[in-house]
Amino acid sequence: MRNKPYKWILWGVVFIFVVIFPHLFSIYFTNLFLAFAIFSLYAVTLNLLLGYMGVLSFGHAMFFGTGAYATAIALTHIQGFPLLPAVLVGGLAGGLLALILSPLLVRVSGTAFAMLTLAFGQLIFVLALKYREVTGGEDGIGGYSVPPLNIPGVVSIDMTNQINFYYFALAVVVVCLFILWFYTKTPLGSIVTAVRDNALRTDYLGFKLSQTKAVNLIVSGAFAGIAGAINALLQKLVSTVGVLDISTSFAPIMMAYIGGIGSFFGPIFGSGVIYLLEDLAIRLTERIGLVNGVIFILVVLFAPTGLVGLFSTAKSKLFHKEKAS
Repeated sequence: MRNKPYKWILWGVVFIFVVIFPHLFSIYFTNLFLAFAIFSLYAVTLNLLLGYMGVLSFGHAMFFGTGAYATAIALTHIQGFPLLPAVLVGGLAGGLLALILSPLLVRVSGTAFAMLTLAFGQLIFVLALKYREVTGGEDGIGGYSVPPLNIPGVVSIDMTNQINFYYFALAVVVVCLFILWFYTKTPLGSIVTAVRDNALRTDYLGFKLSQTKAVNLIVSGAFAGIAGAINALLQKLVSTVGVLDISTSFAPIMMAYIGGIGSFFGPIFGSGVIYLLEDLAIRLTERIGLVNGVIFILVVLFAPTGLVGLFSTAKSKLFHKEKAS
């Protein structure tokens, strides 16, 4: 109970900092912060599979990319398509793809799950390259504009204004993160964790393993699709290299491991570390992949529970020392 006032103060400081951020920094850093927020949401959706269900996906970009393409196609081909439905279309596309693949994916685990998601991810990548009439092939889809946020009879907010879009995108990300956090605290979220810890015992207790896994996969895919939709609105360009390639699938895995897969907020911290170090490293070298690889290796060797686990261990030791003294 003693820590609660400090937590509220900390959250208050974070809220104020986020609100005034675009007024303190240039558009480059504002967009960088938005990219961090988007990939934080994306990494959290991957963690629903890796940290909560105990399965590793090597093809999570297929949900992210499908959401991005769905939003870009809707804005390109449907005149006057509203902003919020454009975001929801991305989530619907990601969730629908997860629903289609779930009958196969829920029947496997471990290495088989990882390889199967990798195969499906590469299949979606190739399909996006081949169907140029729909996806634009290697060129991708660009040239669409972000529609205004219309609340009929109330207000119309111009989203071509960078600050307005910053607040809109951040609000969507925060709402999605809250929904996912709440989801992990529900009985269904607890069952998903139980499946990870002991699937056989969970089955003996009468819970339906396949259906539970399928629902968790659909939730993960849908919110990854929303992250892809916001990314499409931010970049105003969707192409296979950037939303469907293998590096886009590995990025949230690194973020989750660096931050800590045992924690809901771990991938968010991991995403922040990756983006901060990449921005610093790009000023010194072009070998960003090498820098990320070294960081990942160091975390695996010296902090296997991630930054959140490292902080919790240090906090626990400090508490025991204070108690002993």
